[in-house]
Amino acid sequence: MYFVVSSQVFAQMPTVCFGVVAAYGIDNSKPVPAIAKLLQTAISDLQVAMQGTSPKDHPHFAPYRQAFQQLGINPNKYPSSVEAMTKRIIKGSDLPSINPVVDLANAVSLRFMLPMGAHDIDALQDDLTVRFAEAGDSFIPFGADQPETVAPGELVYASGDRVRTRRWIWRQSQMGSIQPESKNIFFPIDGFAVHRDRIKQAQMTLKDLLVQHFSCQTKSGWVDAHNQRWKL
Repeated sequence: MYFVVSSQVFAQMPTVCFGVVAAYGIDNSKPVPAIAKLLQTAISDLQVAMQGTSPKDHPHFAPYRQAFQQLGINPNKYPSSVEAMTKRIIKGSDLPSINPVVDLANAVSLRFMLPMGAHDIDALQDDLTVRFAEAGDSFIPFGADQPETVAPGELVYASGDRVRTRRWIWRQSQMGSIQPESKNIFFPIDGFAVHRDRIKQAQMTLKDLLVQHFSCQTKSGWVDAHNQRWKL
């Protein structure tokens, strides 16, 4: 099974790139207090760093907002996942603990101000692909049990005809979400060439923390216009 980015995506966004990490043999069923602390530290640090700054004006988020506009996605209505978390935090809303793996991904995402997904590899029905939606694709929102239709042409993460993330890096599906029983997990870090150094740092940090807290096996890679697929 592979993580694949469609050549059509690179045709529209030539400098888009993905730092990828996979972890195998995780025990996500028990609380990890050290990870909860990492998340709270990332939240506190972000609150300090963002004082007096609107997320929509922050230079780290600008390339995503520009790409969303190019893709026909309103970045004010559908911000990237990390911008949405940032808005929530600086407004004083709580960012709840979900489970250790999700909390760790959120902590690293906030620390480096980069969008990061987490996908249960064992729940994939086919390769995980970043592509433009096609007729027949469907998406199940969190908390729902009925799928919603996805308009053809929307940039998505998908496995087969099941959309895993809508509007590229906006919101993940209920299907394939990380649960306490999830053991083998794929983490994409989405960005552009301008983000390369920060993506590499986030990738290394994530790998180290996964090994430290879960004693799991990990591997990492890089997907861009010159290398459009990576084996999960």
